[in-house]
Amino acid sequence: MYAEVLIEYPTKKIDKYFTYIVPSFLINKIKRGMKVKVPFGSKEINGFVINIKDSYESEYELKEVIDIIDEELILNDELIELGNYIKEETLCPLIMAYQTMLPSSLKIKDDNTNYNFYKTYIILNKAKDEVEKYLSNYKKDNDQSKMLNDLLINDKVLKNNYSNYSINTLKNKGLIKEIKEQEYRINKSKNNTLVKNILNEEQKEAYDNIIKTKEHQVFLLEGITGSGKTEVYLNVIDEVLKEGKSAIMLVPEITLTMQIVNRFYEWFGDNVAIFHSGLSNGEKYDEYLKILRGDAKVVVGTRSAIFTPLKNIGVIIIDEEHSDIYKQENTPKYNAKDIAIKRGIYHNCPVILGSATPTLETKARAIKGVYQYLKLTKRAGESLLPSVKIIDMVEEIKKKNYIFSDELKEKMQSNLENKLQTIILLNRRGYSTTINCSKCGYTYKCPNCEITLTYHKSSDTLRCHYCGYTTKNANKCPNCGEDALNYLGLGTEKVEMEVKKLFPMAKVLRMDQDTTTKKGSHEKIIQSFKNREADILIGTQMISKGLDFPFVTLVGIINADTSLNIPDFRSNEKTFDLLYQASGRAGRSSYKGEVIIQTYNPDNYVLNCVKDNDFNRFYKYEMNNRRMLKYPPYYYLVSLKIISKDYNKALENATKVGNYLKNNLDKSSIILGPTTHNIFKLNNTYRFQIVIKYRFDQKLKNVLKELDEIYLNENNVNIDIDINPERI
Repeated sequence: MYAEVLIEYPTKKIDKYFTYIVPSFLINKIKRGMKVKVPFGSKEINGFVINIKDSYESEYELKEVIDIIDEELILNDELIELGNYIKEETLCPLIMAYQTMLPSSLKIKDDNTNYNFYKTYIILNKAKDEVEKYLSNYKKDNDQSKMLNDLLINDKVLKNNYSNYSINTLKNKGLIKEIKEQEYRINKSKNNTLVKNILNEEQKEAYDNIIKTKEHQVFLLEGITGSGKTEVYLNVIDEVLKEGKSAIMLVPEITLTMQIVNRFYEWFGDNVAIFHSGLSNGEKYDEYLKILRGDAKVVVGTRSAIFTPLKNIGVIIIDEEHSDIYKQENTPKYNAKDIAIKRGIYHNCPVILGSATPTLETKARAIKGVYQYLKLTKRAGESLLPSVKIIDMVEEIKKKNYIFSDELKEKMQSNLENKLQTIILLNRRGYSTTINCSKCGYTYKCPNCEITLTYHKSSDTLRCHYCGYTTKNANKCPNCGEDALNYLGLGTEKVEMEVKKLFPMAKVLRMDQDTTTKKGSHEKIIQSFKNREADILIGTQMISKGLDFPFVTLVGIINADTSLNIPDFRSNEKTFDLLYQASGRAGRSSYKGEVIIQTYNPDNYVLNCVKDNDFNRFYKYEMNNRRMLKYPPYYYLVSLKIISKDYNKALENATKVGNYLKNNLDKSSIILGPTTHNIFKLNNTYRFQIVIKYRFDQKLKNVLKELDEIYLNENNVNIDIDINPERI
């Protein structure tokens, strides 16, 4: 017997199977998809068994598989097939496709850590009648008698509940013994007092359309903020479980995971496994094994949860499907929505894409009938959409209101007096976005990236948010030595300080990447605000969507037009999504909601579509722009980045790649560039970019593969190919 093994090295130069002899002691154990240890050159390394063969002809002497590393962890046939799909669609090495499917504690590389979590129990070592006889003669009412009485009622008891002296005494008498059992770190019981909301007419219609589908179909569930999409999801999953099937629910942010997970635990208890980057390695290990063993039928998590090894899937749900977080930016550059649809086809089950502001591509497919279109047009319960007002900050600056307009300050004060809550959104963390010298004009920039450093006042440091470079603030200009530094721009940290100065009695929370680095910090901040332990929550886009706080009646959006200035074809769409979703946090109960959008561009069309709660108007406007400029959904895109530490080599090879594409692609494809990338210098590498726009080009995939092959052996220049990028 022979095994074809894919080894752990994630390089395209050896992206192939290596054949090994299966030794006799493994013949009845080894299976396709298992992780094994094999000899490779002078080393012993790990790999996955991809195929098992009875015969194999080779002119070389074959080596033997050394051992199986994990008999329980097996990549099933579906995941092996999925790995090949990812390799083909993203042009990544196959081993990287499989690596991305697994939590860090189960990846292919050597990891000697034992992530299993055990609890020690006490059980009886004698028949019950013998123990009862012992107790009748043992008249003391102490820890020993309590333990034995507990064991007469229960099969086992936790060792930690009793003293070591009592345990050792009874063990020596042969009455009890200890056992260890593997436990899951995360266990939640079902809430038996849960009151399930009755679906309204629109929700019921959406639910009925989904559950009557007995084959693969993609649905777009477009529902305004607060329309109760989650209730539809829960009811659909409930029905799927009754049919003996399983379900995956993806959310884009950890912040959303925790609120939604609590709702899922209420419905389904221990049948839920959660999967996101905020879990420890041990917790991920447990949750993965819980899914693999079939102990959980519902998976809720962020992007990587789409790869969990559920069997017999009955529905896959992508909530907030418009989020660009579903696209992975590093290799393999997969989109979780594509993987969801691929798995939906495999399991012949429905896939639900849910959003208040679906991507233009998704909505266009729904309108064309490629996806089935479901709509929720009313908020669930008594709540109404908030009123939205645009404030012209040009006029406010004249009154020396640099951060908060008079109207926003007044409404925040009113909320404090009425014991109601406020959310302030600014999609930029830190204190100041730029520091420069008023004497010589020097500006602090990252030495690795040539990007301005962001000042963080709490740590008195300057940081690059791209490569992580950090330096202490010297408080004097490093160029001329003068004490003449200007702190320009605005970040969440500065907004927080201003709020505390304006409203000294208010309790304020800030939620951004700087305040959520510790494990459990997302959940702690959200729960604290939900419990009304704070009056004002300040944050970046992580607080803009999906969160439900009944006492939030005011949302203030600072510098609303910042993201409109980003040089990207999706900037209008991303701005609309962010502002519309953030607006939807206000007035989600019986209290009336208000939204204040502060901008230096009050006549902007996108902002006024948000003001009027009119996604359809924005959709038509933006689709017209996309059609004229030949962007998705009218054209597909490919982005190629040519990267080198040597500027001249990067430029020379970018020109070569551009010419190669022009000579080999279909003439109908549009090739833009090469040009310098938006972030031209990153981590001491220079980056040029070429963008391909195409509708139908049968040559494209082969041409991209050829380019990829050409640069396999090029040590000084890399080519990075992104098919269907989220941004260019």
